[in-house]
Amino acid sequence: MDTLLAKDQIYKPKLEAVREAAQRISKVVLKTPLAESFTYSKRFQANVMLKREDLQQVRSYKIRGAYNKISSLTQDQLKKGVICASAGNHAQGVAFACNKLEVNGVIYMPITTPRQKVEQTQMFGGEWVKVILKGDTYDDSFKSAMKHMDKFGLVFIHPFDDEKVIEGQATIALEILEQVDVPIDYVFAPLGGGGLLAGLSTVFKQLSPKTKIIGVEPAGAASMSTSLKEGKIVELPFIERFVDGAAVQKVGSRNFAICKENLDDMITVPEGKICQTILDLYNQDAIVVEPAGAMALSALDQYAEEIKGKNVVCMVSGSNNDITRTAEIKERALLYAGIKHYFIISFPQRAGALKEFVAKVLGPNDDITHFEYSKKHHRENGPAVVGIELSDPADFGPLVERMKKKNFYGEYLNDKPNLFQFLV
Repeated sequence: MDTLLAKDQIYKPKLEAVREAAQRISKVVLKTPLAESFTYSKRFQANVMLKREDLQQVRSYKIRGAYNKISSLTQDQLKKGVICASAGNHAQGVAFACNKLEVNGVIYMPITTPRQKVEQTQMFGGEWVKVILKGDTYDDSFKSAMKHMDKFGLVFIHPFDDEKVIEGQATIALEILEQVDVPIDYVFAPLGGGGLLAGLSTVFKQLSPKTKIIGVEPAGAASMSTSLKEGKIVELPFIERFVDGAAVQKVGSRNFAICKENLDDMITVPEGKICQTILDLYNQDAIVVEPAGAMALSALDQYAEEIKGKNVVCMVSGSNNDITRTAEIKERALLYAGIKHYFIISFPQRAGALKEFVAKVLGPNDDITHFEYSKKHHRENGPAVVGIELSDPADFGPLVERMKKKNFYGEYLNDKPNLFQFLV
């Protein structure tokens, strides 16, 4: 779609179509709670409400768009079968819909997709779907799926750049507005390809025009932010794949056109901050979320002053998190907080050097969490990779000063991603 078309030529979900979608999906999609978060309400002195799409049957809102699209196909299209590409949540929505509607489906997923999401997709689809792992990113899987579609004549179910998918996601906005008895001042929602915010923002602009709609995406995959700044769709050459549910190199053309007109702000949040939010939600509220599901809440710090005393809705978009990622999530959170640091330490090749480092360089509350050393030469000093966890970020400066004073300091690794990626 040409994003330079006149405004009256740009596709926008019509309320009638969204209401039809709500009716079409009502038998399989749960009306999820809109619950006040006491933790975040107190922290930000606001009425913060969570739209709990993590409680859907497939543990994300993606079932809305997928089911609405597939159930709207003709009988001839359904007989041909469907195909999609997804980093996980859309795949589960498509798989569930295929099983429910008894439609054959082929689902392409990146090889890097967490195993939990692959297994869940296979479980929801049963005998009706075939899962194919291909490529390192969603965009790689998408290209492979398109080739498969052309070869076998299947109907492609796009995860975000499709009118019926957008209308399905927009049903969330109808639910939110039905569930509140106060005016909503702000809505924060995650953005990957843009389908959710395209639909949600269109409904709010018609039914609650004073509500400010804030899009949130990961700093390492800021495809919409970059595109909005450039005034055109930009395909990012490289993205950080950690937030797999929102890591796309290129947003949808329909969604870009809608978001360009409807969003009041488009912001990014660091992956480390997202990890800290995941841990906070689990430890404080017993809510399990995936990285994309934590993005909206992770953005509230950037709006702390604006939302005081306001009614705020945050989308908790999904909970498909693989427990094997917990260690990485904790590590990234500690790094973001300035508590975990990695160094190359230059140890003198003499007895007692390590003891001196522990006794005279480390602070009383500092802890060594990683130590990698191998003596392979007879030089005066030998390097070791050391990970140190602090109790307070303010202890970092004094620690480095002591290292240098005692001639242990070699190199700081946290800000050297090409080296640091081997440690995390």
